Amino acid sequence: MATFKYTILGSVGAGGTVDAPDRATALRQLMAGGVVPATLEPARAKEARAAARNGDDAGKSDRNGGASTNGTRGDAASGAVHKSGGANGAGAAPSRGAGLAALSKSVRRGRSSMSLGDTASFLRELATAVQAGLPLVPALRTLARSGRTEAQQKMLAHMIERVEQGQPLAEACRTWGKPFGELLVNLLKAGEASGRLGDVLHQASDLLEREVALRRSLSGALIYPAMLAVLGAAALVIVTVFIVPAIIKPMEAANVQLPVITRIVVGVTNVILSFWWAILAVVAVAIVAWSRAWANPASRFVIDRSALRLPMIGSLLRDAAVARFTRTLGTLVRAGLPVLTALRLTAATLTNAAMRSAMENVCDQVAAGRTIAEPLEKCGLFPPLLVQIVSLGERSGKLPELLQQAATSLDARTESRVKVFTQILPPLLVVVLAVLIGFVIAAILLALLQMQDAVGQL
Repeated sequence: MATFKYTILGSVGAGGTVDAPDRATALRQLMAGGVVPATLEPARAKEARAAARNGDDAGKSDRNGGASTNGTRGDAASGAVHKSGGANGAGAAPSRGAGLAALSKSVRRGRSSMSLGDTASFLRELATAVQAGLPLVPALRTLARSGRTEAQQKMLAHMIERVEQGQPLAEACRTWGKPFGELLVNLLKAGEASGRLGDVLHQASDLLEREVALRRSLSGALIYPAMLAVLGAAALVIVTVFIVPAIIKPMEAANVQLPVITRIVVGVTNVILSFWWAILAVVAVAIVAWSRAWANPASRFVIDRSALRLPMIGSLLRDAAVARFTRTLGTLVRAGLPVLTALRLTAATLTNAAMRSAMENVCDQVAAGRTIAEPLEKCGLFPPLLVQIVSLGERSGKLPELLQQAATSLDARTESRVKVFTQILPPLLVVVLAVLIGFVIAAILLALLQMQDAVGQL
């Protein structure tokens, strides 16, 4: 448990400390008790010990109806907090308004985007504040005062300014830009239109957190194989470029007939040493060509379609994309968006061009009056289980709930494939590198034996 120090919004000098595992939990505890914090930050060790020593006295003060300085309030204090929160909903105090104006001016000098994880945390805390009954502007002000980074304060200042001018939260996020893409903006629109903004913010946070977990799982699966491949390639270059020439030169000077595999290694070494500049140029040209092909829609489609057909990697990429697609679609439909709009938004989030093209075709057929399951099955890129679940959901009217269940199942399947991938790929790389390095070592040893025989014959 950590201790957090806070001050109360609208009350000069009033505040205290609260014990919680993290800042988000501390914020929820305070708001559940009717306390609207203006600042919330970790207390220093000395202050935390002092708060612990004064805990008993604070409890007595609370029981007598007085205001405590250690995270609890009597009825009078709670009433004062609610009153100050309502005042802040109507307008900010001059000092706070001046600070927000300065932040708003700095927004125009450049905008910094939050990471996906930071965005999920921000949405979670805003959802907590809204569900605690706090008006939107005071909720945003509270988050702006709660130990935010400079970039996040700029973003919140922009949102507060737009919301105070009468714009919806979704529009304020859209005018800010990243990390609020079309998907999040439409989720917020649906939440505001349905009056369930807090619930939708929690759903959006869950969606982003699952996306972060999936990305970390995939990147973690590739780190060790990538390091193994880089170190193995570096070892091969060092052996062939530096060690092999030093051993072979005396043999060539003595006119010793080298074995075939030794001549192959020597030839490769000579090519690397003589045409290293050409090799670097070819690598640079290949990188430029790949980047251009990746940016071209037609060639990107061919690359992504070929990637889906690769053994092991293709199934892993497809499962990850399908899991993301299912969870996103379920979240959008559950938030109240029309099915066709949710499909188009979900199709736009697919990073694989082949799957995105297939989903755009599905959207066109749904717009023409067909069900989702039929064109989804015909495209051949989605598992039969998902097609059956979508078909059942359309017939029963429980599509959002079934999609969420399917997403959980597909997430587990993706994690299982990632584990298999991490268990199989490193041994395969070790075998390949062992064969290559063994070939070079055998070339050196056979050359040494050949030279020994030549010396023995003299």
